Amino acid sequence: MQSADPRPELALSALTDLAESKLRTRWSRTSSLLSTMCHYALVPSGKLFRPILLLESACAVGGSAEMVLPAAVGAECGHVASLIHDDIIDGDELRRGRRSVHSRFGVGNAIVAGDALIFDLFAGLAECRWTGVPDSRVAAALEAVARCGLDLCRGQSMEEELCRGLRFDLDGYLTMISLKTAAFFQGACESGAILAGGTPEQVEALSRYALALGTAFQIQDDILGYTGEADTMGKENTSDSRNGRLTLPVLLAYRAGGHPERRLLRQALTGEENLGHRHEQILEVLDRTGALESAAKMAWTYAENSGSALVKLPPSPSRDRLAFFAELAIDRDR
Repeated sequence: MQSADPRPELALSALTDLAESKLRTRWSRTSSLLSTMCHYALVPSGKLFRPILLLESACAVGGSAEMVLPAAVGAECGHVASLIHDDIIDGDELRRGRRSVHSRFGVGNAIVAGDALIFDLFAGLAECRWTGVPDSRVAAALEAVARCGLDLCRGQSMEEELCRGLRFDLDGYLTMISLKTAAFFQGACESGAILAGGTPEQVEALSRYALALGTAFQIQDDILGYTGEADTMGKENTSDSRNGRLTLPVLLAYRAGGHPERRLLRQALTGEENLGHRHEQILEVLDRTGALESAAKMAWTYAENSGSALVKLPPSPSRDRLAFFAELAIDRDR
C-alpha cells in the first residue's frame, strides 16, 4: 500500500494543524465550568484521525477542506465525547497523559461535558450551511452520522454483554468493533463525502474503506493494550486486563490454546488477584499461543482491504493519502 504522493505525511500534518487550530478556540470563548471541561477534553488534541478522514474524504470526491471544516471539528468533538464516557465506564483515571475528565471534574460533570460535545458534533455539521453546503446535503450527513452514532452505542452495549458473559466469541467480537469503533470512522468518511457532493457510489466506497480501516485501528488498539507503554499511550496499559475485556489477542489465544491456557485466561480475566500479576498471566498466554502475531496479521489484512475499497474513487492526492492513512492506523504506538 504505497502512496503515489511522495510525502503524504506533510499534507496530513497540514490538515491536522488546520483542525487543531479550530479545536483550540471551539470551547475557549467563556470561562464557565462546561467550557473549561470541554476545552480540557479537546486540547491538547489526540491523533485527530476522524477529522482528517472527513476532510480527505470530502477532497477525494471533489470538495474542499474549508467547506467541511466545521463538520471535521464536530467529528472530533463526538469522538472525545465517547472517550469521556468510556473512561467513566472503564474507571480509567488517565487519558492522553493526564487525568481523565471524570477524574479531574467528577463523574456527574464529565457526563454533562460528554453530552455537550455530542451536541457539538451536530452543531458542527449544521455550521456547514454557512460555508456553502446545500441544506439537503447537511441533512443527509446528519442522518449518516446519527446512524453511526447509534451503532456506536449498540457496539458499546454488545461489548458489555460479551465481557459480562465471558463469551469468547470471535465473530461477535468482530461485529462489536465494527459497531463500536468502525462506525465512527464510517460517519466521518460518509459525511465528508456527502457534504462535498459525492455520488452514492463514492459514498459507499468510502463507507467500506472506513469499516475496514476502523476494524484495523481497533485491532491495533487491542494489541497495544498488551504491548504498549503507559507513558507512550497516555493511559493505563492494564485497563483491558482490569476490566476483563475480551479483545482480539485474548480471543485468538483462547482459540489456539489448550485447556491450561483457557483456564488461565478465564482466571486472569475474572480473578481478584493483584492486577499486575493477572496482566502478566495474560501476556504469558498471548506469547505462548502467538496470539499477538496473529492479531497483527489480521490488522494488516483489514488495512489492505480498506485500500482496495478506494479504487472506486477517481485518482487524486487525497485518495493516495487515504490509502497511506491505512498504514498509519496500525503503524503506531499509541
